[in-house]
Amino acid sequence: MKKLHLACLFLGTLILAAACKRDTDFNYYYYEPADFALLSQYLNLPDRPENYQSTLPKHLQSLGLAARPVDYDKATLGRVLFYDKNLSKDGTISCASCHKQELAFSDDKKVSAGVFGLTGDRNSIALGSVLSFSAYYGTDLFGPSGVPFFWDNRANTAAEQNLASMTNPNEMGMSHTDIVNAVQTQPYYEPLFRMAFGSNQVTQARVSEAIAEFVNGIGSYKSKFDSEAEKTLGYNTYSNLERNNFSGFSAAENRGKLIYLDNCASCHSPLQGRPEKMKANNGLDAATVDAGVGGVTNQANDMAQFKVPTLRNIELTGPYMHDGRFATLEEVVEHYSTGIQNHPNLSPELKYGYQPKKLNFSAQDKSDLVAFLKTLTDQELRTDKRYANPFK
Repeated sequence: MKKLHLACLFLGTLILAAACKRDTDFNYYYYEPADFALLSQYLNLPDRPENYQSTLPKHLQSLGLAARPVDYDKATLGRVLFYDKNLSKDGTISCASCHKQELAFSDDKKVSAGVFGLTGDRNSIALGSVLSFSAYYGTDLFGPSGVPFFWDNRANTAAEQNLASMTNPNEMGMSHTDIVNAVQTQPYYEPLFRMAFGSNQVTQARVSEAIAEFVNGIGSYKSKFDSEAEKTLGYNTYSNLERNNFSGFSAAENRGKLIYLDNCASCHSPLQGRPEKMKANNGLDAATVDAGVGGVTNQANDMAQFKVPTLRNIELTGPYMHDGRFATLEEVVEHYSTGIQNHPNLSPELKYGYQPKKLNFSAQDKSDLVAFLKTLTDQELRTDKRYANPFK
């Protein structure tokens, strides 16, 4: 019996050792050596995919928000596609051209430049304004409650969104066939597609899926505001503790936080989680200049309504509004203080009866509100290597 026990122990040790060695080999040879050598000629990728999973802070989890699982291989492929200028008609534009990491994946132009010097119609929405697309964006992940994409909410999924941008003649100017041909031409994609999809077959749907997976892997929830909210609120987000002073905030930041909660949070979210509204008119003009959501739905009450973003990283993402009309945060605050126009679809939160609100912030109020908005900046997002340009 003792010999049998020793034999079993020895066999178990061998199996464990083999498993450990196999795990070591797997870690070291995640990519086949020849594949990794090929990738390394063109790309600065680690020998294993980065971890793109997000764990949200407690004050956001308690709102029912959780980042859905992300496939690391698809996200790695999507990262390369996101930065690849070969996916544009003239080879000069990538997704990252209009969504720059150092600017929280926004653009510093009123309207971004596309292929052949053409320009788009609206300001590029900052991807970094969203804490995690996989937490509440897309009907593919969240059904009818999923937040749609674009200023006019016309795309239901991240895949639809990136395909629309790639095929827009003023942006990347590609056809479905162009996209497939451009990817098939580049040698570095074969091993990446094989790891992501089990075969090296390139399709437009796979390209869009991979880019969407990368976008779903982007997370921004490490701002000064998040750190203080985590300490002060924890899981107690329904207790109005957010109105208490945050110990790590300056007096101006705490005053600005109260101004924000009283005047802005009913649309943009008290804790910078999911926006409270999917669309709104904020009184930029008294008459419809850009139909916005109404241009998609053809409904009169949707005219000049636009997506309501959260304000994460807003310090980095100017110029502001769907048309980029405001260059600074101070101009944005002044609009809400004295400049709201009485459009027929002006959101009720910005009205007193039938007239637009005149909040008439004092100079101190304006300064304090801007100070608070700057606490929403996530500096780590700007340099996180997982989201950086992988091309050499």
